This record gives sequence, structure tokens and C-alpha cells, in this order.
Amino acid sequence: MSSAADPAPVQFTEAQWRERLSPEEYAVLREAGTERPFVGEYTDTTTVGEYHCRACDALLFTSTEKFESHCGWPSFFDPADSDAVILREDSTLGMRRVEVLCANCHSHLGHVFEGEGYPTPTDQRYCINSISLRMVPQD
Repeated sequence: MSSAADPAPVQFTEAQWRERLSPEEYAVLREAGTERPFVGEYTDTTTVGEYHCRACDALLFTSTEKFESHCGWPSFFDPADSDAVILREDSTLGMRRVEVLCANCHSHLGHVFEGEGYPTPTDQRYCINSISLRMVPQD
């Protein structure tokens, strides 16, 4: 399993990332920003398919792990593959959280929370910014 300390398999300079991503995407994916709740493209999506990293196109989540959390962001109870994401401690903003990064390019996706009582197999909520994802509908 990779960690945020290991180099990302997909790497670009900051200038290249800025060329590849819109300013809003860059702010979230490369600067660990957060989109406003309830405005994201995939917050309420129920389409069957796969969710890929918007920065590098790596498969991150599938619709079978997505659930309605009513928190304002897309929520998943597990990644599509355990090696698809990296988890790291985040103590910014005076909080203790666990940040979720794409294992392929180390872009910020959101945070994961545990023990909130959702009726899911893992009791985890991967709270992911819609702008960090690109949904590919199943054929």
C-alpha cells in the first residue's frame, strides 16, 4: 500500500496541473479545498457506474459503494479498491480528521469519517468533493 510520503505514480508540475484543471478543480484537488455542500454534480446521483479521479482518471469508487448520507457531498462506504486511495491525518482548521487522497496522483478528494451510525457494511463515510470526481456511467 502506498502512502502520501511515497512519490505519486502520476506527477505534473504545478503549472501543468493548472493547465489540466479548471481553477475550481485545482483549488480542491491540488490545494485541499472543499466545495460548498449540496452544489456538487454527484451529490444526489444514483446513476450506476464508476467514479474516477478528475485529475488523473484513476478508478476510485463505484456506485455500489455510494449511499445517501444527506451531508451535502457524495458519500461512499468504501473505495473500489483498497489501494485506490491514501488516508492521512489532517489536523487543519483545528480539527482532527482523516484526509482521502488519490493514490495515483495524490490529489485531495475529501475526508473519511467513522462511527457515525450509517447502516453501511464498513460504518465509514468517505465524504468526497464532486469536483474531485468524474462519473463514468455503466453501459
